[in-house]
Parts: sequence; structure tokens; C-alpha cells
Amino acid sequence: MSVHLVLEFAVILVALGIGARVGGIGLGLWGGVGLLVLALLGAAPTAPPIDVMLIILAVIMAASVMEAAGGIDFLVSVAERIIRKNPKHITIVAPLVTWTFTFLSGTGHIVYPLLPVIYEVAHQNGIRPERPIAIATIASQQAITASPVAAATAAMIGLFSSNNLSWGLPQILMICVPATLCGVIVAALVQMRVGKELKDDPEYQARLAAGEVQAPTQPVKGDAVKLPPTAKRSALIFLVGVALVVGLGLFPKLRTLPGGDKPETIAMPVAIEIVMLAVAAVLLLVTKVKSDVVTKTQTCRAGITAVIGIFGLAWMGDTFIASNREVIVGGLGNMAKAAPWTFSIGLFLASVLLYSQAATARALMPLGLSLGIHPQFLIGMFPAVNGYFLIPNYGTIIAAINFDRSGTTRIGKFVINHSFLLPGLVSTTVAVFTGLLIARVFFS
Repeated sequence: MSVHLVLEFAVILVALGIGARVGGIGLGLWGGVGLLVLALLGAAPTAPPIDVMLIILAVIMAASVMEAAGGIDFLVSVAERIIRKNPKHITIVAPLVTWTFTFLSGTGHIVYPLLPVIYEVAHQNGIRPERPIAIATIASQQAITASPVAAATAAMIGLFSSNNLSWGLPQILMICVPATLCGVIVAALVQMRVGKELKDDPEYQARLAAGEVQAPTQPVKGDAVKLPPTAKRSALIFLVGVALVVGLGLFPKLRTLPGGDKPETIAMPVAIEIVMLAVAAVLLLVTKVKSDVVTKTQTCRAGITAVIGIFGLAWMGDTFIASNREVIVGGLGNMAKAAPWTFSIGLFLASVLLYSQAATARALMPLGLSLGIHPQFLIGMFPAVNGYFLIPNYGTIIAAINFDRSGTTRIGKFVINHSFLLPGLVSTTVAVFTGLLIARVFFS
């Protein structure tokens, strides 16, 4: 290993460390600083991930208009009704609901308004809130690697398209949907045995006796939250757009232009961009939402942060790998050929540092292709980019801890021994194992 490679790698770690401390868009911006230093050290910058960023921007616009029109609130209300109708099975139902709604919307941030609902239903029924809250939070991120409109999926589609590979959305859906669902279900079953029941938990009972925790109460029946008339309409239009994206991915003939001796097929990244921009425009027209409101939504802010993160981090990662390709590929090639699954460990550890499934996929999946790993196995390993939970400082994790007023969802004395570690490791491991199995059985 050369001194130059170690120096460049140190630059990346410093940039990631400072960016993580700053948080938000700071992570991506400090990726740009790292890229600048790499260039000063002689590393030629690669091309920025334009296709991925454009796909994300198009999806963000459609989802943001839907949120501004009340569509996100409508989806949350539907999810809340499902959860409240199955209180005794909330540890199984809650993660399946958060997985489904993340799959449909492309963002794990939809879990935020559901967390207090999950807590209340669990607490009212004497179920340890840690169980459903932890796995529901993990499930909301697992679905990112199966969603047709998620930024991480856009990164994978862009990778295959730029390398002129026939792999794309259909294969990602066929492998990652059942794989991540299996991971979530197995983790939920494990969670059902985590910790003591509230009635048998001395710590909870002590807090309850001291008045630190409010005793469980049955919900007061009253009028449901009134949504704007455009809420349901906007959600349905957005979901039609999602269905159209899936259809275009599954049936390439729908993307084939008519006329000419050699009909041209629109690339999937371009098709997604066109469809989602059109959906955003239709939503604006139908719902009459003001455009300046759209840019102030949580979805828009979170999406812009993701774009900047990919812009800086993925570009920096690409440049580092390209600058040291011979050393990195040569050192990892034999290991990857002997046991391709070991590449998933690298994906997992990288996602812990990058805090982004999309940035991890964009930065490391090209390396997987360079190592000679077949695309179907890269897709099988795709759920490994969900390692963000290992260090409990991700937004959804922090929110989940704060929403659990019983104190059962928490960070341990050693930081890493927190409530999300077990469901995160179980769901990710099972998802990767299942994904690789599906890839081998059906695509080899």
C-alpha cells in the first residue's frame, strides 16, 4: 500500500468526519472539500453523478408537491388506521406498514409522523414500545433499497445504464422486494422477544411510579384530522406515476420510440426523469399548490440534502477509487472472486460512514463491477447499504428514541448497544442472504 493512497484515504476520512459533525448538507459540501484536496494531491476528478442527481431531483419535485397538497398526510392517515386496527400485532404490522409506505413514496422520512402512533398503540396495549418502534424505523430504511423511486435505486439504475448493461429496475424489484421484506419480517419476529414485558420491567415500573411516565390511557375518540380536498387526489396521482415508472421498467417496449428502421429505446434514467417531472407538473395543475410552498416542504429539504450529499460524497469517492484503481482492484479482486459476498461487508461499513444508501451505492457499486462481480449479485448485496443504524445518530433513530416516552427505546452505555442494533443487523443480514440466494437461483 503506497503512502499516497494512505494520504488520500486519510483525506476522505477527515472530510467525512467533519461533514458528519456539521450534519445536513455539510456532509456533501465537505465531500467537495475532500475532492478539492484530492485534486491538489494529483487525483484527476471523475465526472459528477449527473444522471443520479437528476433522477432524484425529478422524484423530489413530484413528492414535494404531493406533500404540499396534503398527500403525505393522507398516506400517513391510512397507515395510522392500519396500525390502530391491529394493536396486538403491532410489532409485525408497524414495520410492514412503514416498509410499504416508504416503498411507495421513496423516502424513509414518512416514518416520522407514524412514530408517536406506534408508541401510543404499543403502550396502550402493554406492549414494550421498543419492539415495534425499533423495527418499524429500520423497515422504513430497508424499503429504500427496494423502492422504484428512491434515490438509492436511481443510483443503481444510473450505474447499469452508464455501463450499457441490460440490468435495471425489473431485476432490482424482483430481487430486493422479497429480500428486504424477508429481512423485515424475520427481524420483527425476533423483536417480539426483545426485553421484558412492561408489567415485568422494573425500570419502567419505577419510572411509572415516580410519575416520569404517564400511565397508558385509551385514546379519546374525536374528529379525525381534516385533510385538504387535494390530499387524496395528490397521493393517487403520485402513486400512478410510481406505477408508470415500474411499468416502464418492467416492459422496455413502452419506452421504445415509434418510427425508423432501428427504433430507439429511451434509457430508464431518462424515462424516470420525464415521468416524475410530468407528474409534478400535473400535481401543480390539479392541486393548485403554490410553487413557493413546494420548496419549503420537508421532502424537498431532505431531497436537496440527499442530492448535495451524492454530489460531494459520491464524486469524492469515485475520484479516490479511479485514482487508485489498480491498487484497490488488485487488492480486492482475488477476495471478491473467491467470495463475492464479502463485498457486502464493504458496502455496509461504507454506509455507516456516508449516512446515505444512495451515496454508498453510487460510490462503491462501480468498484463492484470493476472487481468482476456480476450485476445480479451486486443487486443481491444492495440492501447492505442500510448500515446507517450502526452508529445511532441518524435522524429517524433519534426521533424514535425521543417519541418513546416509556424509555424502552434507548442508546446503551457503550453507545453501540442500542435498541436498533439487533433489528438492523438481523434485517440487513437476512435481506442480503435472501437477495444473493434469489440472484443465484433465478438469474445465474
